[in-house]
Amino acid sequence: MRIPTRLVKCVVYSAFFAMSGQATAISSIAAPLSPEDIATSFEQRVKMRLMVPLDEQEAYASKLEQVLAGAGLSDMPSQYIILADRNPLVQAVLIYWKSPEGRWSFIAASPASTGKTGSFDHFLTPLGVFPHTLANMDFRAEGTKNQFGIRGYGVKGMRVYDFGWVTGERGWGPHVQSTMRLQMHATDPTFLEKKLGQPQSKGCIRIPAELNVLIDHYGLLDAEYDEAVSRGEHLWVLQADREPVSTPGRYLVIIDSDRQERPAWLPTAASHGASDSSASPRRKPLHIAS
Repeated sequence: MRIPTRLVKCVVYSAFFAMSGQATAISSIAAPLSPEDIATSFEQRVKMRLMVPLDEQEAYASKLEQVLAGAGLSDMPSQYIILADRNPLVQAVLIYWKSPEGRWSFIAASPASTGKTGSFDHFLTPLGVFPHTLANMDFRAEGTKNQFGIRGYGVKGMRVYDFGWVTGERGWGPHVQSTMRLQMHATDPTFLEKKLGQPQSKGCIRIPAELNVLIDHYGLLDAEYDEAVSRGEHLWVLQADREPVSTPGRYLVIIDSDRQERPAWLPTAASHGASDSSASPRRKPLHIAS
């Protein structure tokens, strides 16, 4: 999916002349994308979305702030963050933006799937703050199917966000701590995407393909990647038509909200994974949480 470039109202024109005639060169200046722009793009392009009430937006912002403070990141600069709630009754990812003044804006939310325990090689998705760095370079899905006919990373070209080797709790045997690879990625569009909103993965975070494309296109977690590009490095994983935000983020944060009941704002079990945008409520105006 290609997302059109948003332009400022004014267009700068410059003319130059050549011996053989006259030509006009026109250049357009792209406007910095605001959090409101990202929220609007999400609403327009991501069908699998959740309507999170304002009080829940604030509650999650508070939890996010607490986790970051515990990791010594209270004073981090303005940026986007992906927050995942692994609670079995929630299974969602939320996008937040921290303003230069230190206030949190809720951008959007979608259903996700984290680790489903009880089977060999399945981990409970670990909690914490996970930096997105060049030390573990992202890659793109090849779109190939495994022996069960499943495209685990989704269709060809989907970006796989790699957070490296981490310690997680085994979901089988004695449930001891062990090493696992933590990634965030799309999933099989035919068989598995409709199951988002339930624990289904081996420990990674599965997200809707359209959300994967949006995060990728706008570079919401690409702070370190953009820094490398500014130094003149070529990173093949970054697509040529991307529109990076001016305050990209560096972190995936995973929490467990410890809920004992399913929130009313989440789809019912029968409608899990529904992707009919006509049935999705309209997003309320961007809310700033202190």
